[in-house]
Amino acid sequence: MNILILGSGGREHTFAYKIAQSKRCKQLFVAPGNAGTSEIATNISISVNDFEAIKKCVINNNIKMVIVGPEDPLVNGIADYFLETTELKNVLLIGPSKAGSLLEGSKERAKEFMMDHQIPTAAYQSFTKESLKEGKLFLDTLNPPFVLKADGLAAGKGVLILNDIDEAKNELEEMLSNSKFGVASKTVVIEEFLDGIELSVFVLTDGKNYKILPTAKDYKRIGEGDTGLNTGGMGAISPVPFADSKLMKKIEERIVIPTINGLKKENIDYKGFVFIGLINVNDEPFVIEYNVRMGDPETEVVLPRIKNDLVDLFEATFNQELDKTSIEIDKRAATTVMLVSGGYPEAYEKGKLILGIENIQDSIVFHAGTTIKNNKTVTNGGRVIAITSMDLDYKKALKKTYQNIEKLNFGGMNYRKDIGYDLT
Repeated sequence: MNILILGSGGREHTFAYKIAQSKRCKQLFVAPGNAGTSEIATNISISVNDFEAIKKCVINNNIKMVIVGPEDPLVNGIADYFLETTELKNVLLIGPSKAGSLLEGSKERAKEFMMDHQIPTAAYQSFTKESLKEGKLFLDTLNPPFVLKADGLAAGKGVLILNDIDEAKNELEEMLSNSKFGVASKTVVIEEFLDGIELSVFVLTDGKNYKILPTAKDYKRIGEGDTGLNTGGMGAISPVPFADSKLMKKIEERIVIPTINGLKKENIDYKGFVFIGLINVNDEPFVIEYNVRMGDPETEVVLPRIKNDLVDLFEATFNQELDKTSIEIDKRAATTVMLVSGGYPEAYEKGKLILGIENIQDSIVFHAGTTIKNNKTVTNGGRVIAITSMDLDYKKALKKTYQNIEKLNFGGMNYRKDIGYDLT
């Protein structure tokens, strides 16, 4: 069958890398894609939110399956659009409905869902511009650090963790009164801080059944030792060494099952991924957030470990037959390190020539912010390239990744040299 992947980052290149290996994939398209996807698929210059253009692309290219990479089109209701459009309703679209996507589209909705279905999470309250005064008073009742979350989508940057009460109050005002994160911060969720170590659990669900995919841990901050500004992610490791069978049993019983049952109880059409951001507090798991798609750069370590043909898995997801499948996992560890543009996550330049990709050995190169210009691969984003390696344990895999990074170069290239530092 002909397959379309929506998106342009490292996550989408990883999907393309896996799907291109499927015997069931006849032609593969990525919209808009990047320099990496152009080598294994046909890139089509379409915005992920231009549903009309996507419709034309699907019809004109006889596309039978669509995988939605990023959150924006999901929150904007692309699954509903396909279902309601006669020519598209039989296309196998992998991604939840608009109602399901609110678990990521609204932090407030996610917290309400967790409370309704008794899913362990931090205590919280929501505030708007009108209740700014109450928000500041609520901060006075909490112990530092203070967690402020913009309710809407803010490209992974709408969460602030602050130690100083006055700074927290000022930032709350900035978010609510001065639209620090635009419409995303019209409502702000203030949460109690949970002290522990984070991990991500990925679930593929057809709305009735589910499969738990490999765990991963990503590193959000730009600086070594998890310091500095938040980013879209600087690296990831899978599996998470401390996520033993005992912890995973708690996660499945207390979080995964109630989440899937909650979707069923609320009659939410959900065929796709649930990304559960967790924190492990003294061996007790709590949910920090939901995402309704795969994470990036976690995808770059999770998917290479899945041995299944993804087309088969996605078909079973769409047809609500996941219970008839089993997930085969590569026992090796996978690690990825993200190479980013100088200045990222703040202002950075594009168009820098990338040298040395052809010299990479025993690792996989996943393109994120890249494009082709004058037949050369150049930078086209903040996060540029992810280098993924696999080996018997994460330390060996990391060593391989870092050795290969030394073969690469572009103007202003930056990366973290301490991915996995907190696992030793």
